[in-house]
Amino acid sequence: MCIAGSMVIVIHAPQEQEITSVKEIWIMATQPSFLLYVASVVLVVSVLVFHFSPLCGQSNVLVYTAICSLMGSLSVMSVKALGTSLKLTFEGKNQLVYPETWFFMLVVAICVLTQMNYLNKALDSFNTAIVSPIYYVMFTTLTILASIIMFKDWSGQSLGSITSEICGLIIVLSGTILLHVTKDYERIPQSRSIYAPLSPSSTPRLNGELLRRIEDDARSPEDEEKALRRQEMY
Repeated sequence: MCIAGSMVIVIHAPQEQEITSVKEIWIMATQPSFLLYVASVVLVVSVLVFHFSPLCGQSNVLVYTAICSLMGSLSVMSVKALGTSLKLTFEGKNQLVYPETWFFMLVVAICVLTQMNYLNKALDSFNTAIVSPIYYVMFTTLTILASIIMFKDWSGQSLGSITSEICGLIIVLSGTILLHVTKDYERIPQSRSIYAPLSPSSTPRLNGELLRRIEDDARSPEDEEKALRRQEMY
């Protein structure tokens, strides 16, 4: 399902725009729709970090994974902008002279550090089998949403291509979730075999052995010495 969904997304993916300067990316990053998305991410992350993280961060896996996913969507956009700037620089068009390049580099550092910090907290607090699918689904969805808002990936595409990309994304996410659900389900028979019901004929025998062991453990060394002296006297 993951491979099939990825193939559908790649086949119907939009053509990337040819960028000749980091200022073009800066114009995309400062458009009102993307600034609204950035403001929403910063607001939600701030509430999660300062309010919900101290209260229920250790008990609710969605707190840490949401922080990682939201910051990850911004880090991907910044990395793409920084990578494009470095690519143009290596081609002979120096982009390091523009302050926008250094701003994107700063955003990358802040987002990646925050993302890795809370991802490590999530992995320390919860099982990897729980964190991985939730983080993958949230991170992928938010990254695609940020890319659509910033780079206008769906502008000029037909309704059929957009629908195919959405279906491909749903297939990939479903395959990821089913993979981890199947792994957890495979562990169930092994754990249930430990608590398998006993047959009626074996229950009294096991209960008698259990009682004898409890009585033996309850006996103190002094009781054993008294019993030995009584045997010697008789």
